Amino acid sequence: MELQRLRDVFRTALDLPADAPVDDLHYQDHEKWDSLAHMSLIAALEDEFDVMIDTEDVINMSSFGEATRILGKYGVDFNG
Repeated sequence: MELQRLRDVFRTALDLPADAPVDDLHYQDHEKWDSLAHMSLIAALEDEFDVMIDTEDVINMSSFGEATRILGKYGVDFNG
């Protein structure tokens, strides 16, 4: 459930099709994930999961996988 929410946030924030694979996305490896889109993604993640992401984590969120790890620090459970 939470993993699907995360996928949906990535697709929406990065303006990707609803069925676009995102699990292997990396920052700046995809044309739509630039610095501006990164800040939009962070804002969308904070809204969706009701968290405030620290600056260091904003900088370190370099992939979809890293986003799951970082959000886990804030209590979001992707294993359930």
